[in-house]
Amino acid sequence: MQLPNSRTFAGLMDEMAARFGARNFLTVGDKRLSYSEFRGEVRQLAKGLHALGVRRGDKVALLMGNQAEWLIADFAVTSLGAILVAVNTWWKQSELQHALVATETSVLLMVDSYLGNDYLSVLNGMGDLGEVCPRLRHLVVLGASIPANALRYEALLEGGRAVPDAVIDAAQQAVDPDDTAYLLFTSGSTSRSKAVRLTHRGCIENCHGIGENMHLTEQDRMLIPTSMFWSFSCVNALFAVMTHGGSLVLLFKYDTGDMLRQIEQERCTGAYTLPHIVQALREHPDLNTRDLSSWRTGICRSSLVDIMAQIGPREMVTGYGLTECYGHSVQTDGRSPLSERRRHCGRPLPGVEMKVIDPETGLLVPAGTAGEILLRGHATPGYYNDPERTREAIDAEGWFHTGDVGVLDDAGMLAFKGRFKELIKTGGINVSPADVEEVLMDHPDVQQAVVVGIPDAARDEIVAAMVVVKPGAQVDPSALIAHCRRTAAVFKVPRFLQLVTEQDIPLTDTGKVHKGRAQTLLSSLYQDQPKETP
Repeated sequence: MQLPNSRTFAGLMDEMAARFGARNFLTVGDKRLSYSEFRGEVRQLAKGLHALGVRRGDKVALLMGNQAEWLIADFAVTSLGAILVAVNTWWKQSELQHALVATETSVLLMVDSYLGNDYLSVLNGMGDLGEVCPRLRHLVVLGASIPANALRYEALLEGGRAVPDAVIDAAQQAVDPDDTAYLLFTSGSTSRSKAVRLTHRGCIENCHGIGENMHLTEQDRMLIPTSMFWSFSCVNALFAVMTHGGSLVLLFKYDTGDMLRQIEQERCTGAYTLPHIVQALREHPDLNTRDLSSWRTGICRSSLVDIMAQIGPREMVTGYGLTECYGHSVQTDGRSPLSERRRHCGRPLPGVEMKVIDPETGLLVPAGTAGEILLRGHATPGYYNDPERTREAIDAEGWFHTGDVGVLDDAGMLAFKGRFKELIKTGGINVSPADVEEVLMDHPDVQQAVVVGIPDAARDEIVAAMVVVKPGAQVDPSALIAHCRRTAAVFKVPRFLQLVTEQDIPLTDTGKVHKGRAQTLLSSLYQDQPKETP
């Protein structure tokens, strides 16, 4: 489908409402909104925010789960030229406080609670918000419990009824495609993470390319089980679908059984997945009782594309990306051979340049050689109020230094190998954890493998692994070590291997393996057990 004409969120919303007005855009539980209905609710909230004093460049933080109001607020805020700060619903007091202060948030739009998290208690724990967050002027709460210093969400809507449409039109027209639309925090604790600036243009243009690789049309219905505050959802999925006039189906909270039920009930043609979601789907008792015949595409990890094909969807797309570069920068085509999608992340999307360099010399590395992935084009203009980190990440020629290890083949296809800081240096040799994980995953009884380096006095680091075996399988660690000896170079063979359950694998708040905690766990176990010597 041709790239839409609009390059701002509100402009895209208007364009899609004009083209597909009555077509369903959003389904969350029992709530269904067409493109025209969604636009109407966005405009109503934008008027309320304008009456509250929100103007271009203001930061509005959003703290709520996967519900229709999340997306309505997203487009209402950005319609005014303000910037949406996406707040992680799992954050604790110090993390939320850090985000509000670091982004100079002036309005916090939130629910009172979500999935057992009492956010009003969290705010109370901060003390005097006027002192702790001096830029925070307004607190707007959706829910049953409204503190005395807050405005009820419904009152915010009512307060905007006197604002003329022409005022919102003028604010919307003043938005530039290269204005910042989002401030999204990278994974990790917020004391170490960065507020990433993403523009209207980048979200729309880059994600249209993502949708093209999934061959999306206005007939597609994409299920999003992941949290909206993450770029995987509010950038990658949202604009891949919206630029093609498709429909979004959100899970209010992630549940594997509900995900399967929604795919069947809503006739979803696509779904975004993470490794733990794929594993849960494969093992769920409802997998073979639900009608999943509508499901053909979505996004998954390269190593899981075969499993997804066995579940049903044979056009799952694989890729490589990060928050700073609009979700995905490199992608495969969903209709390319499974063997290709299994081995590679694909090629750069339109508008993206990529190269792989030796980080010490800055020179390009030959095909087949590991180096640092650099991206240019659809990449963040920088980190908010952090010029030092921006200079560290973006060089004078505009290349974004990802800190990730990749290998390009002769055809220009990228294979992702992990983070440079995760490279294991053992006995003077660099080992990619991804390479060792691939060797372990080739064993027929292995369901998941996590490989890290742990300190060792003789070799600086040794290769260590935690392994989850498939349900019903029985395998001894020594047999897995022997498998690695037969199929990999000696320096890739784990010197320490621990069998664990799936629940033992530490995850980040975005569902990725937390390599730091895995390293700590394996280091502790290594001290207490005999060392394996290949």
